[in-house]
Formats: sequence, structure tokens, C-alpha cells
Amino acid sequence: MAPTGEVVIGEGRGASAVNRLRWDLSPQQIHQLTEQLMEATSLVYDRVGTLELDSVTYENTLKELADVEVEYTVQRNMLDFPQHVSSSKDVRTASTDADKKLSEFDVEMSMREDVYKRIVALQGKPDAEALSPEAKRYMERLIKLGKRNGLHLPKETQEEMKMIKKQLSNLCIDFSKHLNEDTTCLEFTREELGGLPEDFLGSLDTQEDGKLKLTLKYPHYFPTMKKCHVPETRKKLEMAFNSRCKETNSRILKELVQLRAQKCALLGFSSHSDFVLEMSMAKNSKNVARFLEELAHKLKPLGEEERAAMLLLKKAECVKRGAPFDGQLHAWDTRYFMTQVEETQYAVDQNLLKEYFPMEVVTQGLLDIYQELLGLRFQLEEGAPVWHDDVKLYSVKDRVSGHTIGQFYLDLFPREGKYGHAACFGLQPGCRLPDGTQQMAVAAMVANFSKPTVDAPSLLQHDEVETYFHEFGHVMHQLCAETQFAMFSGTHVERDFVEAPSQMLENWVWEKEPLIRMSKHYKTGSPIQEELLEKLMKSRLANTGLINLRQIVLAKMDQALHTKPDSDPAEEYARLCKEILGVPASPGTDMPATFGHLAGGYDAQYYGYLWSEVFSMDMFYARFKQEGIMNPKVGLDYRNCILKPGGSLDAEVMLKNFLGREPKQEAFLLSKGLTVELEQCKPCAC
Repeated sequence: MAPTGEVVIGEGRGASAVNRLRWDLSPQQIHQLTEQLMEATSLVYDRVGTLELDSVTYENTLKELADVEVEYTVQRNMLDFPQHVSSSKDVRTASTDADKKLSEFDVEMSMREDVYKRIVALQGKPDAEALSPEAKRYMERLIKLGKRNGLHLPKETQEEMKMIKKQLSNLCIDFSKHLNEDTTCLEFTREELGGLPEDFLGSLDTQEDGKLKLTLKYPHYFPTMKKCHVPETRKKLEMAFNSRCKETNSRILKELVQLRAQKCALLGFSSHSDFVLEMSMAKNSKNVARFLEELAHKLKPLGEEERAAMLLLKKAECVKRGAPFDGQLHAWDTRYFMTQVEETQYAVDQNLLKEYFPMEVVTQGLLDIYQELLGLRFQLEEGAPVWHDDVKLYSVKDRVSGHTIGQFYLDLFPREGKYGHAACFGLQPGCRLPDGTQQMAVAAMVANFSKPTVDAPSLLQHDEVETYFHEFGHVMHQLCAETQFAMFSGTHVERDFVEAPSQMLENWVWEKEPLIRMSKHYKTGSPIQEELLEKLMKSRLANTGLINLRQIVLAKMDQALHTKPDSDPAEEYARLCKEILGVPASPGTDMPATFGHLAGGYDAQYYGYLWSEVFSMDMFYARFKQEGIMNPKVGLDYRNCILKPGGSLDAEVMLKNFLGREPKQEAFLLSKGLTVELEQCKPCAC
């Protein structure tokens, strides 16, 4: 590597095909390795921090920090990831403890004023002008982060910042752990679970009194809320679900909000939201508020129509079952009647549909589509070391060159103590190693799909297929990015853009050819019926008003907490539900206390799911829909323009390169059922 940090990536060579991760660590080893990692990393920071200011160079400052960051990232992920997936509670506890220690250590290292001064000194030297664009971006980002950590402020302010950051870190870890470790169960008779299919009931544990046990994990909760025709059962389940960890997490959330407000005040920001959004595409809270308000205004009439249609269905249901009709939609009604809308207005039978989506068929179809689209080849690694028997490891190579790009793990089924949602975890960054070779990326997709039973394989609801495509899109972002610095690897892009690449790939589960390729009846092997397929594709706009208004509720609640820190989270959520959604929150529940995003890195940034959809839909309609959804040339443009740069370029630049123009909102509005006109794209600049 040249002293300037000039690097040419992807020119005829692959990444070093070494997976450096271990999953057999004991609690004691996790503890020992945590201490060793902090000690080794501190030595590097000490070395950089004691350099004479006039002797700093790229090699002894930036490269030293970049090299230790690669090692630290790999080792840290190996130590703190088991808390989410290990089947051993002792290992999960040790991993959580390691995460807390390392998070406090992260704070200490981020507050090293001595190191910050050396980077600032390097920026002022003539040598800095000769740095490669990515090395220069790395230097500027470190200086920016230093200022955002208050390293330009008096010592006493820095100490206060350090204390607040450590408190925030530990509270976030506890908030997430409480949700992961929640084991709440409810018991119901078969009659109380009326409307649910036999294969679902057969998968539940039976108690001694004959009742069936339901957990609050996704594979139990959502099917029941969608199909159980007994309102009282749905009510009990919804209230329990939105009361998980209510006492502990509501206290933690209020503390988080106050501490974030204190921190941003020390830095001179008017709100935590403005502090966070400085590094985003949106730039400030006013732009976010305007975006959400305008979208809510456009969607409200649609939501009112949908709510009225659902009330008619509820009235008919009450007549059919001889129950009183109260003229209202409750929180425990929405998913049930949304499903009825799909089944009555679009004639989509979700129970019949899932018979065409057995896990193995969906997985193979999904892998084939991604390989074809992005010019890749996947290979299952038989007998690879993993953290549980359910887990599979795949290697990924470039289809043309044969060079290894990375590896990914699939951990798809629920178990006790496991992370309860669906997510992609970056484990080994695809970036430059100290010796100048490229390290391959490694990522894991963790999900909670229904497990196979004695009588049937794992059968996926269509929205689970969509989730699968979405999270796997993040996996591809992690693996296809090729950067010099770990800081810019994979999904390390602006938070309000990070969802766009995955959201764009969700479109494939609503298109005919991909749907045929990833479906087959689990008993007969017959393809999905043409009529059912057409109905499914038309149903994409079902309930789109209410679904997106709920996203606006969550985004506005998040913004309210982080612009007005004295707001009560549960009260704010209830107010917004009534005002925007027209469906009240259930009394006594505390949904924000169950909302992992608020402690999981999305604070003041939940709006990003809707914001990034503007770009995901623009990319899909402008290129793939016009030039062919399985067009390998467009797929390669997408890989090169959007995935490959990681965070080494601004999102706006990547989008302009792929689209051949500035991004537009029309395709996004069209996808929400609103009428607009689309225009043709210019050629891709990649």
C-alpha cells in the first residue's frame, strides 16, 4: 500500500478467503478475550496518542487506527454476537457482559483527545492532500466524530459526555436483553383459537389440562392475530405483546431519552434528533417532520377508506357470530380484519398461500434469484463450525472471476433466548487488512420463521417471504461492499439510506417470475396456480394506507421523544394512534417499551424506513421495472453502484450514479396507491 493510502479495489483479485470467527467460546474464554482485546487496542491508541504532532503521517496515524479497527471489529463481533443466538444462557450472559465492557471501552477510545489532536494535525499537513478519496473521507469522518464526541470542548464537559455515553450504552444493552429473554406464555383452549389452521395448532405445546401454549414470539403471535376469530383471544394476546418488559423497559426508555437530551445540549444541539440527523440524508428534524406530515396528509384519506371497509367486515362478522358490534376498530382487530380485506376484496387465502411457500423451496428460489441478479455463486459449506444445528454457512464467489467475496450464515428458526426479530448482523467487515490484502466479509441473517413439524415442513406466510428477501438484501450489501476501511464496509451508510437496498429487493416477491421460482406446493410439488398468483400480486395495495400510517405513527413518536424529551412515550404513542391511525392503543399497554428500535441504533431515525423507500422504489421502477427485473446488466449496475461502495461515497452520489439523474419521489407515491406520472431514466453512470 502506498503511503497516501491509494488503493485499487476489485481489479482482478478476490478477498482473503479466511473466516476468522469462532463460535465455541466458553463464558470464561469470552471474559479473557474481552480483556485481551481491550488491552491490545489500548496499546495502539496510546502509541498514536503520544506521537509528536509534527511527526504524524498517514502510516503512523490513520493506517494504525484503521488496522486496529479491523482486528477490533472482528473480535468484538465474535464476543458480543453470541448474546443474540447462543442456546446457552451462560454464554449469552457472558456475551452481554462483554458487550457492556466493550461498549464502555468504545466510549473511552472515542474520547481520546490525544488521538483526536494527532488526526487534526495530519489534516493540516501538506501530505493530507495526497490521500486517496477514501482515506481522506476516513480522516474527515474521524475528525467529525471527534467533534460530535465533544473533544473540542473543555475537559470537564468531555468527562460528562463520557459518563453519559457509558450510561446510554449499558441501558440500550439492557433494553434489548429484556426483550430477548422474555418468556411470557399464554394458554388457550382449541375453541379459543378458532380460525387457526390444524398445522399451526398441531405445532403448539399442549399442557396437562389440554390447553395449548402460545408464546409472544413472531411465529405464534402474528398468525394468531391474523386468523383467530375469537376477539377475546386476540385482545389478551395483543395486550400481552405490547406489555412485554413494561415496567423495566419503560423506565429505561425514559432515562435514555433524558440522557440523549443532556448529551446533545452539551454539544450545542437543540435536540437529540437534530444531533443524530446531522449525519443523515435528511440533515435535520424539520425536514423529517415535513416529510412525515406531507405523507400523512396524502395517506389519511386512503386510511379512512380502509378503516371504513374494515368496520363493515367487523359488523358482518359480529352478525355472523352473534356478537355485539361496538362500531370501533381496536388494536387487536387490525391485523385480523386486514387479513379479511386480503381474503374478501382480493380473494387471497393466506392459509392456502403458505402451502406453496415451504422453507426449502423459498430458500433455494431466493438464493438462485440473488445469484443470477448480482452475478454471484453460493456454495453450502457442509460441516462448518456454527453456533447451533439449525445454522447453515454458505460461501459466496463472483460468478465471472471465481474469486471469493465472503460468507453468510442463515439462522432462521426461533429458540429460547434468541434474538426475537429478523435482522442481518455484520460479523467480519470486507475491508483492507494491515498487509494490504482484502478481507472477505462475513454476515449472519437471524430470523424466527415457523419451525417444521412432524406433518409438514416450515411453511412461510407471504409477508415472511418478503421479510426473508429484505434481510437477505442486507446480507448482500454486507458481502458485496469492497472498501479500504472497516468504517465504510457493508451497510455503514447513512441510516436513512441503509434500508433502501433491501427494500428495493422486496419488490421481487410481488413479481410473477420470481414468485414462480420460489414456490411449490409442499405436498404435491405443483406450481402456484396462475389465478392465485394474480390475486396475490394485486393484493400488494391492500391496507397500504393503514400500514404506512402506522409507520408514520412510530416515526413521529420517535421524533417526538427526541425533540421533546419530557414527552411520556406511552401517552405520545396513544395520542398519535388516535390522531393519525384512528385506532386507539389498548389501555394499559406500553408499546414503546417493546420497541427495540428505540434502543437498537434507530433513535430519532425510524423515519428512515419510509424515507429510504423513496429511493428503493425509484431504483426499482426506474431501472429494473423498465429494463427487466432479472436483467443481469441492471443487477450488475446495482451491485457496482449501490452495494460495492459501502459507505465510501455519499448515498446521493451512489443513487445518481445508478439512476443517471437526481432521485425522485413519484415511484414511492405510486407504490402507496397514490396517482402520479413516471418519467424515463438516463443511462447509468457506473
